[in-house]
Amino acid sequence: MRRWCFSFIFLLLLVFGQLDGLASSSSATTPLKKPSPKPNLLSPQDLLSFTHYLHTCPDAEGIIQNKVRAWVKKDYTLAASLIRLHFHDCAVRGCDASILLNHTGSERRAEASRTLRGFQVIDEIKAEVEKRCPKTVSCADILTAAARDATILIGGPFWEVPFGRKDGKLSIAREANMVPQGHENITALIEFFQARDLNVLDLVILSGSHTIGRSTCRSIQNRLRLFHFNGRHMMRDSSPLNATYMRVLKRKCGRSYDYVDLDGTTPRKFDNEYYKNMEKKMGLLSTDQGLYRDARTSPIVEALATQPELFMNQFAVSMVKLGNVQVLTGKNDGEIRGNCNFVNPRS
Repeated sequence: MRRWCFSFIFLLLLVFGQLDGLASSSSATTPLKKPSPKPNLLSPQDLLSFTHYLHTCPDAEGIIQNKVRAWVKKDYTLAASLIRLHFHDCAVRGCDASILLNHTGSERRAEASRTLRGFQVIDEIKAEVEKRCPKTVSCADILTAAARDATILIGGPFWEVPFGRKDGKLSIAREANMVPQGHENITALIEFFQARDLNVLDLVILSGSHTIGRSTCRSIQNRLRLFHFNGRHMMRDSSPLNATYMRVLKRKCGRSYDYVDLDGTTPRKFDNEYYKNMEKKMGLLSTDQGLYRDARTSPIVEALATQPELFMNQFAVSMVKLGNVQVLTGKNDGEIRGNCNFVNPRS
């Protein structure tokens, strides 16, 4: 393999050397025009900065950390809820806090958002930040940092959060209903992620956030049956559950609104057990188990099941990528909301 790589590099150098020789010989007879300088185009995420609030609100991160810590201490399930809330925000219109807007027809009122939690945590953080630094720190930045801090509090990795996102002014319920709900096929998931500049590795890694958190029994009703009706035909579950695990779930799921842990082994610990569970047919959602069955994702699942440090390190990388999805950073983009629930009144 090493010999092949050296050969390939040598070939590239040879080809480019020949091209350079051709250019040199032609320039002797034909004067070359001076190339026009290319415009230095920055992407929106390039305008994010780790020092964005260094002078305008230096206490912002500390406030967020302290508030998240206090809430998670009272209810540890809020950690997973904040991570999920961040994902739902970034999955629709990018990370612009549109999920926080609370009005008729907004993402927050969508069917897919019924079980989202953590809004009160963000509201409390925003209120405190506004006291210290009015009209300075965006709700989008607060939610992004809160998801990071929640991850750390339950044993997950640390990563630096670049700031400078602005808050969106538009939130549409039907768009929120396109967010994956746990029953899609892997091709649909890959396409959903790729549309947001996230790759197959990011899909498998971010799914690992299911190492903590809960799901309603309603979301797995079809998983608890060998066969189910899909609207037209009787279908056999393509990724059946471990028989013992299924019996446990049936006992816990007496009602559709009951909750079960996404990780049936270590539900309160941020670890790579989620991937080990798939190998034992204990992926709670069909999308979880599907990652182990699909040839495009199964090698990644197998690697993460045996390498906990790989999961931790890459989770931080993928969360940074998630937090940079379609951010609003331009001068005329978005706003800094005074209240995360509402767009600012027109002046």
